[in-house]
Amino acid sequence: MAKSKTAYFCQSCGYESAKWLGKCPSCGQWNTFVEEVVEKSTSAVPTWKTESGSRRLSKPSKVAEIQTSTETRILTGDQELDRVLGGGLVEGSLVLIGGEPGIGKSTLMLQLALNLKGKKLLYISGEESEQQIKMRAERIVKEPSADCYILTETSTQNIFKQIEILEPEILIVDSIQTLHSSHIDSTPGSVSQVRECTAELLRFAKETGTPIFLIGHITKDGAIAGPKILEHMVDTVLQFEGDRHHVYRILRSIKNRFGAAAELGIYEMQGSGLREVSNPSEILLSQREEELSGIAISAMLEGARPMLIETQALVSHAAYGTPQRSATGFDTKRMNMLLAVLEKRCGFRLSTQDVFLNIAGGIRVEDPAIDLAVLIAIISSHEDIPVSSKNCFAAEVGLSGEIRAVNRIEQRIAEADKLGFETIYISKYNLKGLALDKYQLEVKAVSKIEEVFSLIFG
Repeated sequence: MAKSKTAYFCQSCGYESAKWLGKCPSCGQWNTFVEEVVEKSTSAVPTWKTESGSRRLSKPSKVAEIQTSTETRILTGDQELDRVLGGGLVEGSLVLIGGEPGIGKSTLMLQLALNLKGKKLLYISGEESEQQIKMRAERIVKEPSADCYILTETSTQNIFKQIEILEPEILIVDSIQTLHSSHIDSTPGSVSQVRECTAELLRFAKETGTPIFLIGHITKDGAIAGPKILEHMVDTVLQFEGDRHHVYRILRSIKNRFGAAAELGIYEMQGSGLREVSNPSEILLSQREEELSGIAISAMLEGARPMLIETQALVSHAAYGTPQRSATGFDTKRMNMLLAVLEKRCGFRLSTQDVFLNIAGGIRVEDPAIDLAVLIAIISSHEDIPVSSKNCFAAEVGLSGEIRAVNRIEQRIAEADKLGFETIYISKYNLKGLALDKYQLEVKAVSKIEEVFSLIFG
């Protein structure tokens, strides 16, 4: 009998080596290599089919001869999930969902399984028993779908046997780190097991046209656990984010082969499950009766979705020497750059001031269009002058203090107009081709940051 093959794998990135290494040459991490048995001496070529099954051989085709068909999408009934997926679930696609423990990944998938009508769905759980899933199902949905089946199994060979009997139209796996294949002699969750199990599910999805959801664990750094190749193999990668101390959850698309990779879905965690938030601007704007300093509203875009968010700033005298700079939901380095613009171009002395910045609602923003709102909130707090809650801002700020244009300004203005704002400040370079007569709010175009300060603070 031939000797079993072993290799060393990096637990961080999945790099394979014939011998143990102290430092991974791929990701640079130390002491991450572990030895694993990668192949049995008597194993055959792994496949999702049974031994008696046959596979169709692929043949090369000319590009001009390939027949194209309309992309068929399955509506899940969850408008937020459909938006993030690019308009629905594509047949034969492999979707990976990652997130913190307890953030609501299993709840979201079980809610989808119980509410989806007209499709036979198989929910495979390797972490919970059938009784646990039943208890959560009774709390989430009163009338579950009659075509939802639950299977508690971790062996891929046994799973595919049940799939051949049931023939489901949609598959949910919770989670990929709990599955194991008999073709690999390593523990579930190891690099080789995660890679092999995902490869088997990928072959099954592409050959049968069955869409599959995979729930994945994440590491302490926030990356999806397992080899990086896991994210390359799947068609779509979704990240479920949020603070467990807040009720709002954000479903973000990181990779999507069938749609935009910057879409965003927002949910509210309730005792009865996750509720879709159709108008996120209302939850991201605070309801206050009086005007307060240090608050400015910005019109941002997340994917194709316009939203109005509240930027909060607090500027106070630094009592302990070195001033503090802290930003929640915004890039701290970019905030420091904007503070330098205020000092250099506008004469505000903030070098001895503590500056704290917060994006309300727990959302993280990378859109440069909120630069102007950040500066207005900081100066409002520094001078203790409130900004009218009927004003909003949508512009990028350059290093010379110029107000730069941002993309898709019409959607930003329309969203502010819909929510009842009276004035929006934009760059004058955004006015080209812009029809202002169709909006009820006043659009003020500026080119320098000094113009904005004079209009707002006098």
